[in-house]
Amino acid sequence: MSRSFNFKQFTINDHGCGMPISTDGVLLGAWARLPQQGQIVDIGTGSGLLALMAAQRTSTAMITAIELDAAAVTAATANFAASPWQSRLQCIDSDINHWCQAITAESIDSIICNPPYFNTGQQAQRQHRATARHTDTLSHQQLLATIRHLLTTDGCASLILPTYEGQQLLTQAATYGLYCQRRCDVRSTPHKPFMRTLIELTKNSAITEQHQLCIHTENSYSSDFIALTKDFYLKM
Repeated sequence: MSRSFNFKQFTINDHGCGMPISTDGVLLGAWARLPQQGQIVDIGTGSGLLALMAAQRTSTAMITAIELDAAAVTAATANFAASPWQSRLQCIDSDINHWCQAITAESIDSIICNPPYFNTGQQAQRQHRATARHTDTLSHQQLLATIRHLLTTDGCASLILPTYEGQQLLTQAATYGLYCQRRCDVRSTPHKPFMRTLIELTKNSAITEQHQLCIHTENSYSSDFIALTKDFYLKM
């Protein structure tokens, strides 16, 4: 069953994609550092949310969305065509591991990815959802190797992961010559533990810029969350 999600400048229809539109995706799309020009790659685009957010936030950057699920490719392609930025967006039906091999090294200025994150445990019964959530088709080691291959010297890759899985990825990153330049730990309310980590990886070792974000106050969205996402959510 497909559903439409209206944002301020575009609409997403998920057309039965594995993962629905989520706060995780909106957080990442709003937080990621993006070049106004150049080449941006969205790994595992799903219905195209991150790619569309990137298009809204940039002036002339070309955005390539990679997706291996056929239903998601169909959805993303339709969502791109209905957007104001269709000339700067393309969706490619491919496994990122295969696509990466055909791309010139160090040719991508920015990578955005809301990656699969479950390494173990029971998989969802629906194959689309299992593929989107589990690392069987894209391990974190494969993701780091892909980032290392694609990124320009001054480029950056922005990811969002559950806090524990994010820390696991960060401990492996240096092995691939990647370093955390920015991170933001996210909690839903002031009294709950951190549940997500936004991560920016670069090839340049530097002191990590660290921040925290709380989504809700006691009765409403926090001022920080509103400031980050107001260009996208209709009611912000």
